[in-house]
Amino acid sequence: MRKFNGSLLVLSMLAAIVPCTARAQTLAITNAKIYTATEQGVLANASIVMEAGKIIAINPENIEADTVIDAKGGVLTPGLIGVMNALGLVEIELEAITQDNKDKKADMTFDPSLAFNPKSTAIPFARKGGITRNVVAASAEKDSIFAGQTITVELTGGWNSIIATEQALFLKLGAVKEGSRILGMQMLKNKLEERQQAVDDTTKKATANALKAGTAREDAVIDAVLAGKKTLIVSVDRGSDIIQLIKLKQRFGLNLVLLGAADAISVAPLLAKENIPVVMNAMHNLPESFDSLNNASNNAAKLTQAGVKVILTTGGDAHGIYALRYSAGLAVANGMDYSAAMRAVTANAGDVFQLNAGRIAVGKFADVVLWNGDPFEYSSHVQRMWIAGEEQSLESRQDLLRDRYMTKSSMPAAYFK
Repeated sequence: MRKFNGSLLVLSMLAAIVPCTARAQTLAITNAKIYTATEQGVLANASIVMEAGKIIAINPENIEADTVIDAKGGVLTPGLIGVMNALGLVEIELEAITQDNKDKKADMTFDPSLAFNPKSTAIPFARKGGITRNVVAASAEKDSIFAGQTITVELTGGWNSIIATEQALFLKLGAVKEGSRILGMQMLKNKLEERQQAVDDTTKKATANALKAGTAREDAVIDAVLAGKKTLIVSVDRGSDIIQLIKLKQRFGLNLVLLGAADAISVAPLLAKENIPVVMNAMHNLPESFDSLNNASNNAAKLTQAGVKVILTTGGDAHGIYALRYSAGLAVANGMDYSAAMRAVTANAGDVFQLNAGRIAVGKFADVVLWNGDPFEYSSHVQRMWIAGEEQSLESRQDLLRDRYMTKSSMPAAYFK
């Protein structure tokens, strides 16, 4: 009778119940012109190493990686970050049934994550523009100043691509077609005052039954804004409205961000002093209303020079996000420092929206894009892209349609085999 080896038996049992942990694969990109969007600036003939979704080394003396990619002098940048648009909420702009970015019954609790579609055909198209992460926002209906809250997504197209929900509170103030702009500003002021009073009044003991569920949820949102845990993003243009918002920031200690802000240039020193970032589209160079008479192509340059943190955007269109790099290029053509423009589509958005991305630096998410030339030049294009260290496809629906209709076939025109 054969004798069992006790030690071998124990080891075999442990091997059966303890899974083997595979070592994370490392990837190095070498010989690249790296725009770090950090104090390091631009690094020539440089290298980075990625592992487990993060950047673990920049210009190491000895490159040891499972996979090494020679960039052959190509340009490597952080993944661009889109902000304040309806990507994943709108499929066809002119077809109402495909639009989930607004509703007449929406309030400040409106949560875009409940309708975000990671399989939207607009997402692969955005990747072709170098976008790797995006801050999604709903749109305010004309009957309400509140659009809802923002979410952050990775543009991988995966079902798990939503990485943060219920972030900033987004609202719109300014001119209205019917009535007065006063009501919008007054509503915001009243909400803040009421919740501040409720927080300060320790003798008030309202029970849960005394509050409607909806009101309680809205109160929680305002409480988070007052506590500085939730950023307040306000779409506004006129200088007088901006001044009123600055006063609210000073009074309540708000984390305030302005969107659009055509008149920001007229109050730039105040914005810089109060550390209020401005999200703007450098392509808005003409007045679109009486509130935006100060729209100009050089506003991004002037605001940056005044010390205001600028984040560039393409507006709320789900498909226009592809053109983010063109907005940056136009800003550079009109006086904005190139490095500042690069930060305006990467690092600044990462800072303001609390993303661990937007820079090529150790510890940041490995969101990097390899370009064949200057990313702000119209003729340049993305060669390869990684999001959290995973390489992404650059094929879009537009590419498939091009190939379909340019393929020679014996079938009639507009058909293919």
